[in-house]
Amino acid sequence: MSAKASIDGIIREDEINRCWWCGAHADYRRYHDEEWGFPVDDDHRLFEKLCLEGFQSGLSWLTILRKRDNFRRAFANFDYEAIARWRVNSRVEKLLGDPGIVRHRGKIEATLNNARRATELADEFGSLAAYFWRWEPEPATRPARLDKSALMQLNHTPASTAMAKDLKSRGFRFFGPTTAYAFMQAMGMVNDHVEGCSTRGAVEAARARFRRPS
Repeated sequence: MSAKASIDGIIREDEINRCWWCGAHADYRRYHDEEWGFPVDDDHRLFEKLCLEGFQSGLSWLTILRKRDNFRRAFANFDYEAIARWRVNSRVEKLLGDPGIVRHRGKIEATLNNARRATELADEFGSLAAYFWRWEPEPATRPARLDKSALMQLNHTPASTAMAKDLKSRGFRFFGPTTAYAFMQAMGMVNDHVEGCSTRGAVEAARARFRRPS
């Protein structure tokens, strides 16, 4: 029997505790259980997360998640080196005609621009992973207890603000401090599963095993 409750940021169903935000949506629950917060060091996946967080601005993440396969198809599986070689004007017009993605000219142009900037980052630091993991916050700066109230205060942080500022100086677009923090959450740079969530321990164990790129 399914038991549902929402207590201090936790939804409990079928003996599984989850962060409240994934609600009753199966695709959201799967994303919460299997992806969100687990550390990532694959450059294409990192570029995907960076771009999709930008597309999400002003929209729900569920909207982006349900279109993710379409985004992957439209953007060469987020191979930033391939995207960097595209002819911008003709590709933008083609993408604006794709009903499977978010057809926002500014966000599409930013993705193509950011692909070129990503190749520069990878050349400078050896990989995107090596660059992004430099911004992992010190444990002492994190909340002592991460409940719903604490998490709701973390829409941006000093680390995400610094990352966004640095990326802006390098020519990246559609990536402000709030988007940067959502990216940090998604790629596992922080573990923002709330206390009592069944996935929190699995994420923490994965982060403990993870070798930070350098």
